[in-house]
Amino acid sequence: MSESTPASSASEHNASLAVHRKLPPAARERARYATMAVFFIAGLLYASWGVHVPTVRDKFTLSPGMLSFALLAVAGGSIFAMLTTGSWIARAGTRAACLAGGITMTVCCALILLAPYYWLLLIVLTVFGFGMATLDVAMNAEASAVEQALARPIMSSLHGMFSIGGMAGAAAGGALLAHGMSPAMHLALASVASLVVLLVSMPAVLPHVPHHDAHAKASSSNRWRSSALWALGGLALIALVAEGAMYDWATVYMRDVVLATPAVSSAAYAAFTGGMAAGRFAGDFVRARFGAPQLVFGSAALAFVGMIAALVLPDTIVTMTGFTLMGLGLANMMPVLFAAAARVKGVTAAEGLAQVAGLAYFGLLLGPVLIGGVAQVSTLPIGLSVVAACTALIALVGPRILRRLRI
Repeated sequence: MSESTPASSASEHNASLAVHRKLPPAARERARYATMAVFFIAGLLYASWGVHVPTVRDKFTLSPGMLSFALLAVAGGSIFAMLTTGSWIARAGTRAACLAGGITMTVCCALILLAPYYWLLLIVLTVFGFGMATLDVAMNAEASAVEQALARPIMSSLHGMFSIGGMAGAAAGGALLAHGMSPAMHLALASVASLVVLLVSMPAVLPHVPHHDAHAKASSSNRWRSSALWALGGLALIALVAEGAMYDWATVYMRDVVLATPAVSSAAYAAFTGGMAAGRFAGDFVRARFGAPQLVFGSAALAFVGMIAALVLPDTIVTMTGFTLMGLGLANMMPVLFAAAARVKGVTAAEGLAQVAGLAYFGLLLGPVLIGGVAQVSTLPIGLSVVAACTALIALVGPRILRRLRI
């Protein structure tokens, strides 16, 4: 049997798993902590950049369209990385890929506010997005390997560390700026701190078990023919349509529909992200106890109930509660789907993750635009009903897909 077959892929996966499970328990636990640290700094760096979107707008006096183009540069770099780096990550290993992606991300983060020209800013942001996506795929591939080495679910809590890193990055940025630190210095400080954590963490990640060249080529080909990956990617896209819409429209809904004060409106975003973080730290226990299909069904149903409550009863307390339930419900979608993508037969974990994550990124881009378009021709509540429809669709088809894949 040739090395390009799914059976060969399974044998190479089993060989990697055997190597990792032979490690002492303490070494496997250290790999988990190292991966937690990488997820944390990825969230911190992304939030640190997010804090300074208005700073970038003001520095370059950007119109809304030019600012949107700058944000699109980050997304474009990310999607390009998802399309091109999967096979390289599988060959080079997660340690090398985390270093490459993390160093690229930290350097670009420090340079964002130092760019003297708009065109140069676009280049920096594109490379920043490329590094971010490379780190994203690599750290999720490492997370899947650690999860299988430990023989227990950990993916959700690792994504929870990304949420905690994002909250810490936003809070630290706001505090430092309030105390007079310059925006450029803040980004430099966040970059240096993240780089130190990255370098200290890397020796503890799991050792790389190289794939044969023939298998790597077959994996790249199988990736595009895999119905399992397209199904998981479709679910990820739908989930991030809903998540992206909440990030961009929750505060607007509170202000324009619920008629809340600016302070309360801003708290809607915190309610959603807080629900996301809490849900992720509970997700591993639920997946271990009930299984991935049940977790996806329960999560999607919870999100649906939360969104419907917010739309039907636009009261401050009800809406905040609904947005918190949305966060809890959407929290474990990506961890479960990424864990599944890393185990699809016939492809390496990195290539499976790259494809599913790439489709998910399209959803993240599509969500806010789709809700805005529907709201433009109708009302914002009708626009956000698309979010409820997405969660209902996931509840109906998500568990079936996961059961069929036996994940």
